[in-house]
Amino acid sequence: MTCRQLSIDIQGLVQGVGFRPFVYRLAQRFRQTGYVANTNTGVRIVIQGEITEQPLFLQALQTEKPPAALIQRCDIQETAVDCFDRFSIADSSDQGVVSALVPHDQAPCADCLADLQNPASRFYRYPFTSCSACGPRYSILSALPFDRQTTTMASFSLCPACAQDYHNPADRRFHAQTISCPACGPQLQWLSASGQRLASNADSLQAAINALQAGQIIALKGVGGFQLCVDATDQAAVERLRQRKQRWHKPLALMVADLASAQQLCQIDELQARLLTSPQAPIVLLNASRNTAIAKSVAQGSAWLGLMLPASPLHHLLAKAVARPLVITSGNRHHQPLISDDVQAISDLAQVADAFLLHNREITRPLDDAVVRVIAGQATLLRNGRGYAPSLIQTATATEPALAVGGHLHNSIALQVGSTLINSQHIGDLDNAGTQKQLVRTVSDLQGLYRQTATMLIHDLHPDYFSSRWAVQSPGQHHPVQHHYAHILSCMAEHQLRPPLLGFAWDGTGLGDDGHYWGSEALLIHQQGYQRLAHLRPFALLGGDKAAQQPFRSAFVLLSALYGEQINDDYPCLQQIPTEDRLLFQQMLKRKLNCPLTSSAGRLFDAIASLLDICHINHYQGQAAMALEQRADQSDSTSQYPFAISDSVPALIDWQPMICALLADLPQQSTAEIAARFHNTLAAIIVEIARRAGVKSVALSGGCFQNAHLTGKAIKLLSQAGFIVYRHQHIPPNDGGLAVGQLYGHYLNQIVTIR
Repeated sequence: MTCRQLSIDIQGLVQGVGFRPFVYRLAQRFRQTGYVANTNTGVRIVIQGEITEQPLFLQALQTEKPPAALIQRCDIQETAVDCFDRFSIADSSDQGVVSALVPHDQAPCADCLADLQNPASRFYRYPFTSCSACGPRYSILSALPFDRQTTTMASFSLCPACAQDYHNPADRRFHAQTISCPACGPQLQWLSASGQRLASNADSLQAAINALQAGQIIALKGVGGFQLCVDATDQAAVERLRQRKQRWHKPLALMVADLASAQQLCQIDELQARLLTSPQAPIVLLNASRNTAIAKSVAQGSAWLGLMLPASPLHHLLAKAVARPLVITSGNRHHQPLISDDVQAISDLAQVADAFLLHNREITRPLDDAVVRVIAGQATLLRNGRGYAPSLIQTATATEPALAVGGHLHNSIALQVGSTLINSQHIGDLDNAGTQKQLVRTVSDLQGLYRQTATMLIHDLHPDYFSSRWAVQSPGQHHPVQHHYAHILSCMAEHQLRPPLLGFAWDGTGLGDDGHYWGSEALLIHQQGYQRLAHLRPFALLGGDKAAQQPFRSAFVLLSALYGEQINDDYPCLQQIPTEDRLLFQQMLKRKLNCPLTSSAGRLFDAIASLLDICHINHYQGQAAMALEQRADQSDSTSQYPFAISDSVPALIDWQPMICALLADLPQQSTAEIAARFHNTLAAIIVEIARRAGVKSVALSGGCFQNAHLTGKAIKLLSQAGFIVYRHQHIPPNDGGLAVGQLYGHYLNQIVTIR
């Protein structure tokens, strides 16, 4: 026999996904001795054995790896032969720079669900069962490499039965770091609203089931934080939740027991079904079916429902026993960050929940549920959370550590570790002290996890964003990046694109290089940065930030631009404005008082929604634009309105011809037809600008491209015109992706400097 020893270093997502047990079984199959161990960079494998078997081992390593594993790099060296009498899973190595990818939280696998429902299994109805293929990961991780002692499971010692499974290569819980059972693992507690313990273990679960069936609101400690749950078919209960949480208008997400239950509520295609049943178990935005038993207050008239399947064994037990759709929304107070701590939950949610269902497994970091939508046939991540966070982008070249802190809304951060860009979980809007503190904690947490201290801090150009202020006040170098440039860079990062490229960044507002509020940018990306090629003709933000809250203000501005003070009183949007306020608005516009100019596509959507009498108040971000999109979905029109684009640089997209034609349509066309024509016009504008730019690669980014109607139309027309279109999938197109774009811009600058 010819014996050879190979040392194999693997980088990628290979920790917390059952990779070491998989390698162990391969070694047995191909008669290799040696060991496998987690390291700070990934996994090291040493195999020693018959040389003819080793190519088969290496091939199987790539082709048969666990579904959640990702091998990004595999370095193989022949080394001096040691004396191994067997193959083993060795202790993890904690040497060198930390760059291993963080494992994601995984919903229960089919085998664990079978155990959950099997009376003969010791895991029967155990809310925390898991194996090497599923269970909590990032939410309980305190350090790398991923081992039981570096998670919050460290405080739970294995009972003899679990220890036997853990050391049995034939068991799927072989070296499963989160293994536990009722004899040795986390336990449930049922508490009153005041924090008094009322029940434990199985009695807690039954008490929660009884409470939900009785219309009570429970605060549930989920995988990544607290969730508020109530029977979604109980109108009074849902209204009570809205009142207590002060969430009056924004639709609430739902959880149902299985895919069949989901199909009774929504129209679900094959891709959407795969997303719902995936190990990530996200909230999927779906078209609601008519005449369901869901309480009207759940969606507040929206044509869409945010729906998820159970993300943990505890969720499965609750959903199946209650046998009704459940509202499942973030456990926090109004505008505050997600709560993950028991003491804070009892303090902050005592006036919201009727009772608490807790457990004694600590959560290391709060993770909201991820939100996904299928746009033009592809899944698009809208909120980065449990199961997806942190997002990982591999670049071609390693650079020095850098930290990007994103924007003000939908904030997330991003860290460069070697050749990997790591995008954090969703943090939230930085309007309050609680979320601002969460940003600072997330910076400390992510840098601590990778033992990095970034000396380059990258932030938005807007100096008044909390993220920008925090970055500038922190030690190190500081580099601002224009908001819309960062949007396009985030899409480029996802697809590993280099200039030249034409990017469209359409959103609410972001500070431009000229000090004005941009929001409909066509930017030509080149090696030195970007050139602003085109944007909407600017109009006034009447009252500044209030314009984003009250779409009728933007409608009034457009009407004033067309008709001056001689506006026809018949427009519904004007009925929202008292006579004295109309006079005030006219004076503000005339004197340019608190009326900064903007080229915002988001505010244009607001104006059209108000002109069509669809939505006059944004009770939450994007409400008017979403209502307008839903109206457009009711028409299959391919007609469009006229528009004009100047020959200047940057070119001005004049909305006036479109608005005039749209207003002329009001008496004779349905609002669905008009809304569809509006979307068609915007898509046509995008194509015309792309033709003028003469660049074949086009990227779409910004909050407006969460709009499936607009994005689908734009992709179709651009593709028909011969353009290669890139859009978001794994990084949110909204401001949740800004940090990735900021960081990728720094990376591109570093590459240019190195060259």
